[in-house]
Amino acid sequence: MRCLYLDLDGTLLGRGASLLHDGEGSVTIDGVRAVQACLRAGVEVVLMSGRRRAQVFEDARLLGQGSFIFEAGACVVLDGEEHWLTGELLPGELTIAEQIERSGAPALLLERYTGRLEYHEPWHVEREVSHLFRGLVDAFEVDRVLVEHGHENLRLVDNGVVSRRSPALAELPHVRGYHLVPAGASKATAVAFHRRVRGYLREQTFAVGDSREDLACAAEVELFWLVANAVARDPTISEAIAAHPNVRVAEAGYGAGVYEAVISTLVGGARSP
Repeated sequence: MRCLYLDLDGTLLGRGASLLHDGEGSVTIDGVRAVQACLRAGVEVVLMSGRRRAQVFEDARLLGQGSFIFEAGACVVLDGEEHWLTGELLPGELTIAEQIERSGAPALLLERYTGRLEYHEPWHVEREVSHLFRGLVDAFEVDRVLVEHGHENLRLVDNGVVSRRSPALAELPHVRGYHLVPAGASKATAVAFHRRVRGYLREQTFAVGDSREDLACAAEVELFWLVANAVARDPTISEAIAAHPNVRVAEAGYGAGVYEAVISTLVGGARSP
């Protein structure tokens, strides 16, 4: 293996987005051990996240890595060089996020799904590309609504369950995070781009994540691992797994699940069925 593509929130990071805590808040260094095992084996670790550039940059820097993927695949930073994967929407006088806002698409969705969708405060600010929401909607239905209103260049990404909500969403059974991004932007596209530029073969790469957006990366790597909490928090994801024969589900969640995936792949010689 030459490269691991690794999600942050809900995967490497536990409660409170901590590297040193699991999902229950107990202290653990399993996530650190997972990264350590990769680095000792000469495996590049590429963080892929819906987070803003500055956040992912700092996390990658702390791991000693020069490449990362931010805002749900909108941009790949490769040794300091930006590669935008956002199609016709490119940063200029206005950021891509500002261009999306001017299109009216965010306002359309907030009005259409009142009581079911809101901005994911306070993390929705200072974003270069995506508009970050939380709530509970059918992302495929939202995509159809976007097309019907002339926003076919945008799509809504389901980034998994989140814990924060406002009183306006109190009646929802659970709350998920969503990114409104250019239609061509995805973590899978970003992984494919990075792999191609680095010259990695598909069978030399693997990935670990916790959401449907992460799961789509299975098509671009030899093995894809879901941490256990992905299925525990979203049982319906099991249906999506069936479409990918190279997906495995770790017995452990969060950092411990990442460590399990790394050791099973690097030491155990795991390969896709």
